Parts: sequence; structure tokens; C-alpha cells
Amino acid sequence: MDTLCRDIRAFQHKKHDEQRIASQTAALFLTCGVELADALSAPPSEKSRIALKLERLIERERLRGMRRHWTYDLNRHIALKQTLNRLRQETVGSSER
Repeated sequence: MDTLCRDIRAFQHKKHDEQRIASQTAALFLTCGVELADALSAPPSEKSRIALKLERLIERERLRGMRRHWTYDLNRHIALKQTLNRLRQETVGSSER
């Protein structure tokens, strides 16, 4: 029974990760026109350019939320922020190698 519970938790964790990656991929492509896989495998200079663009987009999204604009989407905001964090984490990881 213990292995069944572990398998269930592992499956749920895997599905959650897949959903998170899918939302990040969609948010990045729809807002920037860049594939997430391409952004993560890009050279550091390109990653920093994409990160700057993401920072501007996140700020614009934040301002929309503060103004309660009808186009504001909390899920898009979260996905963009997660993508930026992931891109920065990949950049830090690649510069340490």
C-alpha cells in the first residue's frame, strides 16, 4: 500500500510539473514569440535579452492588475514570473560551470 501511495504522489507531482512547464511555454510564446526550449538553450547574451523583455512584460502585467484592467490575467502573470525565474536559474547554472 505504501508503494501505491508513493506512485500516486509521484504521478501527481509529474503532472503538476508538466502543467507548469506547458503554461510557461505558452505564456512565453504568446507574449514574446519565443519557444521556451530555445530560450533555455540560447547563449547567455540572448538569455539576458529575453530576461529583460520578460521583466518589462511582467511589469506591464502588474500594472494591468493594479488598475484592474479587463485584460489582466493572473495565470499569465504567474507563468511569466515562473519563466523568468527559470531562465535566470538556467543562466546562473550555466555560468557556474
